[in-house]
Amino acid sequence: MKYKTTGTCSSMIDIAMDENHVIQKVSFTGGCNGNLQGISKLVTGCRAEDVIPKIEGIRCGFKRTSCPDQLAKALKKAIGQ
Repeated sequence: MKYKTTGTCSSMIDIAMDENHVIQKVSFTGGCNGNLQGISKLVTGCRAEDVIPKIEGIRCGFKRTSCPDQLAKALKKAIGQ
């Protein structure tokens, strides 16, 4: 699934997930490369339902959202929430 982000330095999130909502791979286009690689590795192998509440609502500086928050939105969309 490809998710176009809003309000962040990253512009796109690519997510691969299996039928049990286990995240297989996450990659971001743009943004803070090292941090986003770390987030991607941390969530890989986890269920979307477990990741969402941990990262939803995180803000980046004065922005109303962040790359982790956008990932939560993408995961919610992917699992139909």
